[in-house]
Amino acid sequence: MQDIDTSTLARLCREKTVLALFVYTPMCGTCKLAERMLSVISAARPELPLYQLNINLAPALAEQLQITSVPALFVFRGGAVESRHYALHSVGYLYDVLKTLV
Repeated sequence: MQDIDTSTLARLCREKTVLALFVYTPMCGTCKLAERMLSVISAARPELPLYQLNINLAPALAEQLQITSVPALFVFRGGAVESRHYALHSVGYLYDVLKTLV
């Protein structure tokens, strides 16, 4: 998983890139668990366009995306949010969500 900032996210959205964005905060225990699950998927499928962003560093993005809690996983397609997931149940669940990216 690759760290990203808001300007890079904006550029990727302008380019209409398909991607998944994992939104977290560093002190969140559930976020750390979700990050580990996503790392398993990223290791198995390194071609997946999977990025992460510390939402504490992007309050305007939190407002723009209307993020209600973390961890959260957003799938962007065509420059817009296609889906949002707040309950990141398991590696299998996340794999099913992410396999549509490629």
